[in-house]
Amino acid sequence: MRILAGGTLVTPEGLRRGDVALEGEKIAAISARLEPAAGDEVEDVTGCWVFPGFIDAHTHLQCWTGMDWTADSFETGTCAAACGGTTTIVDYATADRGVRMEEALAEWHRRAESGAGCTANYGFHMAIAEWGEDGPEQMRAMREAGVSSFKTYLAYDHLRLTDAETLRVLECCRDLDAVLCVHCENGDVVNELQRRVLAEGVTGPEGHPLSRPAEAEADAVSRLLYLAQIAGARVNVVHLSTELGLLAVRAARARGQRGIYVETCPQYLTLDETRYLEGGADGFAGAKYVMSPPLRAASDVRALRGAVLAGEVDSIATDHCSFNLAGQKDRGRGDFTKIPNGGPGIEHRPAVMATTFEGQLGPRELCRLMSEGPARVFGMWPRKGRLAVGADADVCVWDPSARWVISAATQHQAVDYTPWEGFEAHGRAHLVYVGGELVVRDGEPTGCAPGRYVAR
Repeated sequence: MRILAGGTLVTPEGLRRGDVALEGEKIAAISARLEPAAGDEVEDVTGCWVFPGFIDAHTHLQCWTGMDWTADSFETGTCAAACGGTTTIVDYATADRGVRMEEALAEWHRRAESGAGCTANYGFHMAIAEWGEDGPEQMRAMREAGVSSFKTYLAYDHLRLTDAETLRVLECCRDLDAVLCVHCENGDVVNELQRRVLAEGVTGPEGHPLSRPAEAEADAVSRLLYLAQIAGARVNVVHLSTELGLLAVRAARARGQRGIYVETCPQYLTLDETRYLEGGADGFAGAKYVMSPPLRAASDVRALRGAVLAGEVDSIATDHCSFNLAGQKDRGRGDFTKIPNGGPGIEHRPAVMATTFEGQLGPRELCRLMSEGPARVFGMWPRKGRLAVGADADVCVWDPSARWVISAATQHQAVDYTPWEGFEAHGRAHLVYVGGELVVRDGEPTGCAPGRYVAR
């Protein structure tokens, strides 16, 4: 057995000092003190917080976006995730138009199983870009394959469904006890504003937020929640970025609507729209922050932080979708609509959040937002998201006293920048276990890649 001795355990019942024993792929024992037997491996984790492994339920790895492949493969992305303390990701498989969901799921399995393997565990949502009469049958097949969540878009012409089709998907989710994740932006408004902004001669990265205003998100959030109310379905509002969108969620909850989950991301809690004005040596550094939805006003950042502190947010994920600035994002010079959308964050989410909310959120609240919350919403509880006997041996031992600086030069994400370059982080993953195997020590991988598919 592996025994983690003397740490502060972050459990569903609260914090307690004690020891945790890992045997095989499960947590075998939790006690105030465990006596090691001959052959047991003991790690003294005094002064550390012992979390269930963190879960990032919004990633895009080894993904073709219509413009390019993302920089991170499943191999590099899950390694980077584990280096930060994340032991499970849920990636978005996508059934593009003309592709059946079963075919898409098989393709994403092939991608995850390629290379040298995955360090962290992985599951899949299924994104639906086309709806047909056999849609319910395809969704039922996904449910049987361990996919308990789906995604639709209210923006992007090649991905979005009509409101009527979205309603049908919601009704199927209700019948399958699944949750629907939705990208909430009014696609018609975005298309028109992109045309206008370019026509006015604004072609650089600063045109991106101008074409995707807060109102476009709020309109789509409100529309989605009314559709979900009609269907009686559970929905996850992904990457919420605005105070206006938050107000739409509050209005739905105030009228008694249940089954509304809210996800936001570190970038919307720490960065604002002034980043698009970064010039850099080549005048194009603002392209690093071209993601959808875009970074918002400082007032939106404050509102979302307040919502996190008030318990209105169910999970913090990354929407990790990495593209290199050189050779990928810079293809959009002269037309911001051609800059590949997305940013990296899979490695640094826990450290950025622990530091940003230092003195405001304790380990129990961080666990709810980055482990327990996504485990409950996405069908992994009680196997994952908690420290308990019989739960999976996915564990992050966190050293809150560690001090280090985030830098692209030392990260494990396979991308040439990080939005948090120079950020002084307070706290770091000291030991990370996936399925009982030590995969990371002090932010560096051990080379072990035991990650496997998580049927939910």
